[in-house]
Amino acid sequence: MTPSSAPSPSPSPYAAKPWTGLLSATQLAPVEPAETVLAAFRAAVARAPEETALAYFDGRLGYRETDELSDSVAGHLAARGLRHGDRVAIMLQNTPHFVLALLGAWKAGATVVPLNPMYKAGEVAHVLRDAGVSALFCSDRAWESYLRETAAAAPGVTIAVTACELDLQTADDPRVLGFARLPVPADADDLVTVAGKGLPAPADRALTAADTALISYTSGTSGKPKGAMNSHGNVMVNAERQRKDHPIPEGAAYFALAPLFHITGMVCQLAVCLANAGTLVLAHRFEASVVLEAFATHRPAYTVGPSTAFMALAAHPDATPGHFSSFVVISSGGAPLPPALVERFRAGFGPYLRNGYGLTECTAPCAAVPAHREAPVDPVSGTLSVGVPGPDTLVRILDENGAEVPLGEQGEIAVRGPQVVSGYWNLPEATAAAFPDGELRTGDIGFMDRQGWLYVVDRKKDMINASGFKVWPREVEDVLYTHPAVREAAVVGVPDTYRGETVRAYVSLRPGAEAAPDELGAYCKERLAAYKYPRQVEILTELPKTASGKILRRELRSPH
Repeated sequence: MTPSSAPSPSPSPYAAKPWTGLLSATQLAPVEPAETVLAAFRAAVARAPEETALAYFDGRLGYRETDELSDSVAGHLAARGLRHGDRVAIMLQNTPHFVLALLGAWKAGATVVPLNPMYKAGEVAHVLRDAGVSALFCSDRAWESYLRETAAAAPGVTIAVTACELDLQTADDPRVLGFARLPVPADADDLVTVAGKGLPAPADRALTAADTALISYTSGTSGKPKGAMNSHGNVMVNAERQRKDHPIPEGAAYFALAPLFHITGMVCQLAVCLANAGTLVLAHRFEASVVLEAFATHRPAYTVGPSTAFMALAAHPDATPGHFSSFVVISSGGAPLPPALVERFRAGFGPYLRNGYGLTECTAPCAAVPAHREAPVDPVSGTLSVGVPGPDTLVRILDENGAEVPLGEQGEIAVRGPQVVSGYWNLPEATAAAFPDGELRTGDIGFMDRQGWLYVVDRKKDMINASGFKVWPREVEDVLYTHPAVREAAVVGVPDTYRGETVRAYVSLRPGAEAAPDELGAYCKERLAAYKYPRQVEILTELPKTASGKILRRELRSPH
């Protein structure tokens, strides 16, 4: 065969963007975000200086006041020797203190390292050393209990700023948050005092889209947490896409259901809200009754959270459709969303839970259900679609050799786009493995249908091998969620002398509901192939979760 008669290679089905038929040209147009969250925030200050930026129980901070207070935080950090590019760790719950520390650190030219307040001393020590942190913001309670010693053992930490999370509300009532006020630590700066000094922000610390905004440490579900380097451009591309894809009136209230230290809360709540000159409603941490009260008081138009949070809200005896009537959009992300929960929630309360998919490494969402659409459920697997890829985002499904599989077939999800990070902090080998040629290999197994809808089946490492048959936990969990008594479900593989591995399910029940393990096993047996249904079922009061609400299968696999 001569070269001129050789067949041309088959075009990639993914490069053809089969999903373009789902969306209008306007929706697919690339966005032009502000370079940084700070630039978006300053624009909001300019057009809405007296509007409420932060609401915290009965406390309020306006945009001008938030700008001035965070200026003073930045000035204090600069006066203490913080330099452009230094790392600042923030280990706080969803309070105004977090936002003031974040904006102040960025105004000082720093890179922020958000830390989970549930971290223990060893986990904090790893991040402080790994990121080379210079300054630490934390609660006074955490400082007194263990962070003083932890920070002292990290040689780079020279600045400590503590916050009393009872501050910045008018009712200093310890019953609100469940703890009492402590004396201000003598060996740390007080955040509210620092913010009230009226210091100017340093004038020469401007950041650009290329600068690293965050070093976001992965949850560590496999091995030590790694620091994904989210640039300001990564953050604002996704924030602006969220703002355009889910149109919310400017100035509306956004409820911070997801933790701000998690990439979902950081981008889809905080950055989007500030870009839209909205009010960010904060309630310390998730507690269903407190959240419902905040919904009734602040009438938010938007929130995003894991499916487990919506399960808890739906199960609360005080929840009514009125609590959710103000919402324009409710998004779910960070944990798998069972189709049964979507229908149960809509039937009970009205709103449609809009699915999405993303990772820390792609700065929250890379796919979402478009406005005015509903995600389909795959008729074969029963999996709810996570949406379609966003503008300028290419999602491919790859086999074990990195080659594209045909549409409809399962493989590893790979993502390329402007929201994908450049790599992991100080880990060139891990970066090369996870981001070959800049494309993120997610470790998630999924498929894409011919209409362009993306489906996530499960984590690659969570697949169960039962007598040589492949079992994906998500499929079993989705069946369990259709049982009227089941509130939460998690499925893992456990050793079995005959089958190699067998399927074991852990469930928690809805308040007032009853179901025996044998009943739940039989329910699945009627609806699943013989090798898929759980041979073992255990009922727990609560399933272990990360702070972002993702159920920890790793802990359930542990023999302890």
